[in-house]
Amino acid sequence: MALQQIVETTVTGLGYDLVEIERSAGGLLRITIDLPWQGKVEDTGLPEQFVTVEDCEKVTRQLQFALEVDGAEYQRLEVSSPGIDRPLRHERDYERFEGEIIDLVLRVPIGAAGAGQVAANRKKFRGRLERAAEGGETRWQIVWSDEPEAKPGARVSKKRLEAVALHAMAFKLEELREARLAPIVDFKGRRSRGDEDGTASAAETGA
Repeated sequence: MALQQIVETTVTGLGYDLVEIERSAGGLLRITIDLPWQGKVEDTGLPEQFVTVEDCEKVTRQLQFALEVDGAEYQRLEVSSPGIDRPLRHERDYERFEGEIIDLVLRVPIGAAGAGQVAANRKKFRGRLERAAEGGETRWQIVWSDEPEAKPGARVSKKRLEAVALHAMAFKLEELREARLAPIVDFKGRRSRGDEDGTASAAETGA
């Protein structure tokens, strides 16, 4: 059985979502997990839950067993919760983080977007994730401004804010090479909005 299938079957079987699989130097196999999204807090009335160290340890134990049975090759295993640059891979990820600032990379450059022109070879964008309705089909778009950001603590006049030109670009998930939450933090070193309650991680274990 392929490594991806082993890991995904094990993680989802324990009731978690598989976010990412990474292989690093020295034989490190890093698995990122998350709790299934139950909907927006304002819609469900339920407090958002986060992955704990105990969750990571439980997944680690089960993965060690599953990987050993299938003879998967690795030297060290690390299971952790997503960081502030969490990847967005599935439709539900975009629904969950609608309104957040994201970084995305296109597979193929797009030279024009909504309210203005974009360099023909541009593939990387940072902006706010929003919904876009096109021909009755709900798609996603990224909205951004090329105006330089104000320095922390600096006062920004209302006239300047109104004069900022916004650009919007609709996209399909299959058009993306990569999309992640932008690692934006406030003065306390945490995401300014929608931050997860720290990053839980199980200790590295040998194969």
